[in-house]
Amino acid sequence: MKSSTISTVTALILPISLAGITTTSAQLAPVRVMPFAEHLEKYDNPPAPPRKIETSPRMISQFGVFTSYQVNVDASHQNIIGDAANECVIAVDPTDGNKMTIAWRQFNDVTSNFRQGGKGYTTDAGITWTFPGVLENNVFRSDPVTKSDEIGQFFYLSLQSNVQQSFFCDDLWRSTNGGQSWTLLSGERGAGGGDKQWFTIDKTNGPGHGFQYQADDGINCSGGGVQFQRSTNGGVTWQSPITIPNSPVYGTLDVDTNGNLFIGGEGNTFYCVRSSNAQIGGQTPTFDRNTPVNLGGDLSSGGINPGGLDGMLFLAIDRSGGGTNNNIYMLASVVPSGRSTTDVMFARSTDGGMTFSAPHKVNDDPVNPSKWHWFGTFAVAPNGRLDAVWYDTRNAANNTDSQLFYSWSTDAGVTWAPNIAVSNAFNPFEGYPNQSKIGDYITIVSDNTGGNVAYSATFNFNPNRSQHEEDVYYVRVSPSGGGTPTPTPTASPTPTSTATATPTSTATATATPSATATSTSTPTATATATSTATATPTATATSTVTPPPTATPTSTPRPTPTPRFKPTPRPHPTSPPRP
Repeated sequence: MKSSTISTVTALILPISLAGITTTSAQLAPVRVMPFAEHLEKYDNPPAPPRKIETSPRMISQFGVFTSYQVNVDASHQNIIGDAANECVIAVDPTDGNKMTIAWRQFNDVTSNFRQGGKGYTTDAGITWTFPGVLENNVFRSDPVTKSDEIGQFFYLSLQSNVQQSFFCDDLWRSTNGGQSWTLLSGERGAGGGDKQWFTIDKTNGPGHGFQYQADDGINCSGGGVQFQRSTNGGVTWQSPITIPNSPVYGTLDVDTNGNLFIGGEGNTFYCVRSSNAQIGGQTPTFDRNTPVNLGGDLSSGGINPGGLDGMLFLAIDRSGGGTNNNIYMLASVVPSGRSTTDVMFARSTDGGMTFSAPHKVNDDPVNPSKWHWFGTFAVAPNGRLDAVWYDTRNAANNTDSQLFYSWSTDAGVTWAPNIAVSNAFNPFEGYPNQSKIGDYITIVSDNTGGNVAYSATFNFNPNRSQHEEDVYYVRVSPSGGGTPTPTPTASPTPTSTATATPTSTATATATPSATATSTSTPTATATATSTATATPTATATSTVTPPPTATPTSTPRPTPTPRFKPTPRPHPTSPPRP
């Protein structure tokens, strides 16, 4: 049984810039471990009044061979001064890796924490992004989750509420054109669900093919209880909720090659819950396996992310077809016993979730109670490689400036590659949209040569407020280190480049770059905002947004895009032997 005591970081003092408040010195917020006393979503502010929209060049943040491209840009591919965007989820078209979509929480003005369903798309492998507007104007939305099916359709599950907080319900949207426009499938609030929901799609060839499954944290549309729901018609209608044993929350779901559904989350400890009959449309789903999992600590909130989580639990399954097929993996940023900061911890099951390995620490720096490794997330590539990313403060003298870090494993998580930084450092406390957090999670989707990451950072500088802004970024990571300043892989579609990549092959990687990288302040820190456009980026968004022209922007020089390959059916490479 885990402890639910509240600990406080007492040794770290740093400046925190809150929206509308002058910078002052203050302690980090108290760190709380599960269970938390209240739900995470609150309707505190109405939409901000209309304002003149000013812009600056979009941010392209270079760190070594890794390039981060700003996603939440206007129709002219410019940064919108004075807005905020965080809590981002990426989906990739498996038939054409050049096409991706990212969903996020959009704040049109940092003076209000009224958030909406932001979304953007790319057709050139993440080098340029288009933000055609939110799902619905002036509708309070949060907790965005996106997924793709095997034919390249994108789905967007969104939490909706109102000023009275009289409901916490989800609705499900679909895009058949790469995220350029979205259609509401479920009807308003028709997907049930609730707060901190997550969902997945059955892509197997079994009886549950195309079924969608979701779970929430107990603050939900039906009135309570940590619940599971199923759609057997592609998200149009959702069946009555079912209570999940041991109430695992703040986690994700996945389906193995046999169509078995697995749900991960934390209750009184972490759990991996299985339903083997959710794939049978004529049966009421039941949960026939419920395994406690030791991840060496607990989920937390507060601290470095004062008003939000310090990370979620991510569960993903190997469907490589090799020796590691159907391995179940769980990863989270957790607070170890006796600590007030987080490590990225990992565990695996090689027997269908009956047992799990001992927890393994993925961040490879020495244990330091002052350092944070937060928002840990990961994905499994089709060839079985594991890619993990997280925010890391190991290089920060103040213990809070964060960089995106990356590691991978080619032996089912037994060993992990030396960690490498893939972004410039940023201050996570600046740019708050009248809400003291930078969201609750980031995400990654992997293919055979690397991973596609959506994350939030504060690289852009707002001269009107004398602080940086929260924005959404895309970066491509890979075991080869990227090789070029562009995020798109240049390898052949045949997945040979990772076959020999081992955790020791990058011993000389730049794992400890200086935290004083200067490129975080140059692209826009001195830019003068001159645009006087009067329309906000969400002014014309509806449930079926008409996509704008995709003209190449000229405001910021950028590398020539290298189109990503269109994969063709091919055999999976031989996976490493099962540990």
